[in-house]
Amino acid sequence: MATRDTAIVAPAPRGSFEHVLATRYASPAMARIWSRENRYATWRRIWLAAAEAQRAAGLPISTPQIAALRRAAEAPIDFRAVAAHERRTRHDVMAHIHALCDAAPIARPIVHLGMTSMDVVDNADLLLMREALSLLVVRLAAACRELADFAEKHADLPTLGFTHLQPAQLTTVGKRAALWLSDLIDELRRIAVLRDNLRLRGLRGATGTQASFLELLGGPIKVQRLERDFANRLGFSACYSVCGQTYSRRVDSEIVQALSGLAASAHKCCNDVRLLAMLKEIEEPFEADQVGSSAMPYKRNPALCERATGLARYLLSLATSPPMTHAAQMLERSLDDSSNKRLVIPDAFLTADAVAVLLRHIFGGMIVYPATITARIQAELPFIASEDILMAAVRAGGDRQALHERIRRHALAAGQRVKQEGRPNDLIERLRSDAAFAKVRLDAVLAPDRYVGLAPRQVREFLKRDVRPLLRRLAGDAPPAEVRV
Repeated sequence: MATRDTAIVAPAPRGSFEHVLATRYASPAMARIWSRENRYATWRRIWLAAAEAQRAAGLPISTPQIAALRRAAEAPIDFRAVAAHERRTRHDVMAHIHALCDAAPIARPIVHLGMTSMDVVDNADLLLMREALSLLVVRLAAACRELADFAEKHADLPTLGFTHLQPAQLTTVGKRAALWLSDLIDELRRIAVLRDNLRLRGLRGATGTQASFLELLGGPIKVQRLERDFANRLGFSACYSVCGQTYSRRVDSEIVQALSGLAASAHKCCNDVRLLAMLKEIEEPFEADQVGSSAMPYKRNPALCERATGLARYLLSLATSPPMTHAAQMLERSLDDSSNKRLVIPDAFLTADAVAVLLRHIFGGMIVYPATITARIQAELPFIASEDILMAAVRAGGDRQALHERIRRHALAAGQRVKQEGRPNDLIERLRSDAAFAKVRLDAVLAPDRYVGLAPRQVREFLKRDVRPLLRRLAGDAPPAEVRV
């Protein structure tokens, strides 16, 4: 993968565990969002924003105190000092408060004034999730753009459709890609809506009543102004209307459910590509020096799609935890959410990011083999075209029932030849030698374009109406993310 921030992936001490999501699968940009450096720097941003808003509200907080907090918020965190404080206090937020006060002693009297732990932790989690959702939106939009271009390029290319994994009517390569794109566009839209509707928890105190801030400021209007100012300083225009000590854990559940929706849609389309690779019709990109198998030199395994489906299943499994956490909360708050959130939320975003990166790489380099696709069509088209052949023969003056029986017998014989003898489908040759079909222009009836229906038009209208406008609206430059094969 691309070079990462050394603060995130500096070599671990010998024998320690490294999280494979951060070191192998997710992008450096997503790993940075969920790094300890970014998380706890965000805590310090919140303490600074609260102090600035309280000073603006009239509390006796000096300019030097604010300046000292800002310098500390922008400086590297002394995690050794944090660890020492936590061993003593057995409380992570208090440990960081003491470390911040050590870095800005003049601000010690006003740090965390009127606040409870969730005024820091919950607001920080919402900031991190919004940043992660924004990254995921541009990543997924980039993948959808690649797939949209692929669908448009191959909108007219006929291919054999399958239902029940059995040959069915024809469709087009572009229409099949549009089916994948339709799911992914819906996932993109849902994730973008969640990002845009995300709100801050705000400054609410121990049980969400804002009693401590009312005591500090002496009036409800001042408290409302304080919270509005605090939220604006952190880039939010609104806070949740009511909460206990925490924002509702339903928010986490809804977000991870949306990420799991992406996982399900990605799993489906990557499985389809794997099936098509087995049929030698479409393959994922395969690099010149890439090795498919250590034992079988000829192999071109669909490693990217296999990785995407494996990661997608992990993400799907994560979606069960947040709703259970939400259900388990008691009254104004209980702490059994904390350890679960620390695991599930970063893992869900890191995995979703890894899947989106893979999708862009896969869709941007898919290889199509028209000759193989055409050969499979030709093997099945005589059967698919049999009704049209029957109608053409009837229009030429034949008896419908007699013609139906002749086609049925020829088709059964051709099918036996294919299945039992492993020989090509010779139904058309049989019909050519049957005088009953002498007046039918079989070559015209067998043109694949006749059997794709409105598929090309559906693809182009879908791209024009639904896909391109959304992608223009959500356009953005995704940070680089190299795929490690």
